[in-house]
Amino acid sequence: MPKMKTKSGAKKRFGITGSGKIKRKHAYKSHILTKKEKKRKRNLGYYTVVDDADKKNIKRMLLK
Repeated sequence: MPKMKTKSGAKKRFGITGSGKIKRKHAYKSHILTKKEKKRKRNLGYYTVVDDADKKNIKRMLLK
């Protein structure tokens, strides 16, 4: 039986921290930026941790 492949979309979107948490980028940072406040755009640039409800599915997609 062949090896399980990592989902390439998940590979591009998620990363794993040293402590094992899954990090992701924020949405709504790609266009229509003129009406968004500077503070909001700045905070959307940072990484955040994936919610516990989604963690199981994302780990399965990142399985190698």
